[in-house]
Amino acid sequence: MSLGNESQLQLYFRACPLQTTPEKKTTYLSKPFHGWAMVDSGATSIFIHERIVKEFKIPTIKMDKPKKLRVIDGREIDSGVVDKYVQLEIEIFGHSEILSAYVVNTGHNDLVLGMSWLKCHNPAIEWKKGWVTFNSEYCRDNCLHHAPQVLAGKTPDLELKAVGLLPDIYKMYADVFTEGEMTELPPHRPFDISIDLKPGAVPRHGPIYSVSVKEDEELKKNINNQLAAGHIRPSKSPMASPVIFVKKKNGKLRMCIDYRKLNDMTVKNAYPLPLVKDLLITLRKAKIFTKLDLKWGYNLVRIKEGDEWKAAFKTKYGLFEPLVMQFGLANAPAVFMHFMNEIFRDLLGISVVVYMDNILIFSETEEDHIEHVKEVLKRLKDNKLYCAMEKCTFHVTEIDYLGLIIAPGVVKVDPAKVTKAVDWDTPENVTNIQSFIGFLNFYGDFIEGFRNIAKPLYGLTKKDVPWKWTEKENEAFLKLKEALRTAPVLIQPDPEKQYFLECDASDYATGAVLSQVGPDGKMHPIGFLSKSMNEHERRYTIHNKELLAVIRAFKLWRHLLEGTEKPVIVLSDHKNLEGWKTNIELRGRVARWQETLSHYNFRIFHIPGRKNGKADILSRLRKLRPEGGGESSALLPENLFIQAITPDHDLERLIQDAYIADEYSQKVIKALEENEKVKNWEWDDGLLRYKGKIWIPNNKAVRKLVIESRHDNVAAGHPGQFRTYELLNRKYVWASMKKSVNDYVANCESCIRNKDVVREFCRIPAPAPGIRGVRPSTGARARTCSENAGIPAESRILRDSRGSGIPLCKYLLSADTINTIIRE
Repeated sequence: MSLGNESQLQLYFRACPLQTTPEKKTTYLSKPFHGWAMVDSGATSIFIHERIVKEFKIPTIKMDKPKKLRVIDGREIDSGVVDKYVQLEIEIFGHSEILSAYVVNTGHNDLVLGMSWLKCHNPAIEWKKGWVTFNSEYCRDNCLHHAPQVLAGKTPDLELKAVGLLPDIYKMYADVFTEGEMTELPPHRPFDISIDLKPGAVPRHGPIYSVSVKEDEELKKNINNQLAAGHIRPSKSPMASPVIFVKKKNGKLRMCIDYRKLNDMTVKNAYPLPLVKDLLITLRKAKIFTKLDLKWGYNLVRIKEGDEWKAAFKTKYGLFEPLVMQFGLANAPAVFMHFMNEIFRDLLGISVVVYMDNILIFSETEEDHIEHVKEVLKRLKDNKLYCAMEKCTFHVTEIDYLGLIIAPGVVKVDPAKVTKAVDWDTPENVTNIQSFIGFLNFYGDFIEGFRNIAKPLYGLTKKDVPWKWTEKENEAFLKLKEALRTAPVLIQPDPEKQYFLECDASDYATGAVLSQVGPDGKMHPIGFLSKSMNEHERRYTIHNKELLAVIRAFKLWRHLLEGTEKPVIVLSDHKNLEGWKTNIELRGRVARWQETLSHYNFRIFHIPGRKNGKADILSRLRKLRPEGGGESSALLPENLFIQAITPDHDLERLIQDAYIADEYSQKVIKALEENEKVKNWEWDDGLLRYKGKIWIPNNKAVRKLVIESRHDNVAAGHPGQFRTYELLNRKYVWASMKKSVNDYVANCESCIRNKDVVREFCRIPAPAPGIRGVRPSTGARARTCSENAGIPAESRILRDSRGSGIPLCKYLLSADTINTIIRE
């Protein structure tokens, strides 16, 4: 075995360590990494630097027979005994393979690809131009995903990176991947960020923070660079924010501006960021992916002309105001997201998904993908937006995006994130716990029973709870790390297939698993739900707790389960849930839940116990299904359990939007988010609740729509003031709600137009002298003069002035008879 130093060229690679064998290539023990591989015909085999193995914690495999390492002239190296190797999944611009590499000290090279590799792949090398072409029969059958040509170079300089990794078919857009610093000022656009201050806001300025020697060097460098690029200018602003420094992952310093005081007085932009779950659903049929990462991010957007002084910052070297958008400004994410969405508006969800500066292009075929990528690069070029080449990936069938690994039809946890969780140190205070839980919350869909497992840790984050790390908390901490390490592969939902929803409840939490049958004919999870109960919910009956689990699951996956052609199969180990729609009297909470569930097409089946796995569910369902289809006698006719959009869902979105502009609601929400106890209030799934009812903010338009939903509804039939209020009060509440309802009903055009004509009623005879009056008993109805019927005998007659009274009579008497009796 020899390691040479002649006939060399370098190729950029990305790699991910495998566990032990190629058959387990989806099981990773450490995070992916990238580097430069030296192609060396003077080396006999494949070698990896021991520094890389140690740095990325790559698992090694012991060799049965260690080998001697020799240099090209045959001499043995003093420390040249090779006794271990690693297995990697490696990709060199679409050329991917699984290989074994011996662990040695390879000098300045991360990876050495020797003769064994060259003989296997037999690449064509054009030394003059530095091209390596993978076009052998072996590569075409086993390694290639797209264009087989790669540019190589002897040194990994930045310019070489940018050109060397860009496929030849996209060379006309090479300037989109320009290396170096941003040297010109972006143009003004309609999407420039404006900094609108709240009425009555007074300019404020913060202190200057002390800096260390290293921070001072970075401060001077940053200011000089930004002045030279025209990104900042000297200022005389009455408002100024201080500068702080944070450490990057690579240990370098990043200068940031503390805009907290400015943000407090800024009118917020409510433009939404997309939900990651919604983005993933659009990738269901994708087969090929390309990822682009924008360079310089927020600095690509200008600050609106005339607003620059508001974002001024001060340092020991003076007062400056930025001309480009800065990190830390309250509305920066909303403005940037709006900017990106407008650029790719007609491509979103079709061939592109965008989250901030992360662009993912997806296609079903290679031919379509090339056109899709070209269109995106063209728009970036036209808008003078640039990408960081080292963070871009082209034409792959599996890609890391937003902390997830996405492949055709499936989603996995990024191995790098798994490593981060596994290596997490034992928490020493509440802040550590909050950071750990916050990190894992994003991966809640991958962890079955997440809330149940994490319950002891959540308990430590409550106010006035003393810090006490016991065996119970430590066990929960270790279980969560293990749960993420062994997290299952989630499949992408397919609306054409049937959904299976398993629901369960304990004494303090609810859980659910949404699944579908995958291409392999087995059941695979789409996502997991785990949510704790509040003190009121913990007092529910067992039946209601189990039904709460079903309600929560349908609400979470409403975007998938509402309007399905095939009924959703709900599986529960609580037998009584099968008859939840039967002819029983439903009141209060359960009646409201019934209303919610009536908008879904589903059937509930009882699964006794949890011994059998998900793969056994289908066979068990066939056994359990009774003759005649298993339909139960429903409280409502089956055709009322429709597949339509619930009006209340749209209302709830409008209510959530209205909270943003309502100052009172914002105060309560802020207090609840900071875990402060606010009597009678709770923050539940984006809705503010007062005594369990949805709080409607001070917004006339929204309140009018809420009243319409209960008064103008066809089923309600335009009830009167009292009935309308009663219907609303079941679910909603706001200040002066009764007055709002009365005003609305009194002015309802339909009610006025269709009001019944008042009929002439029979007058009660005037009381005789000495008689105070006659009052019908409760429940007696007034009769018209034309009705030839008597007055109910149980009508009560008030005592006369002499204290005498008339006894009750069992018979039905006419009005004339009663009048005669009274006078006598």
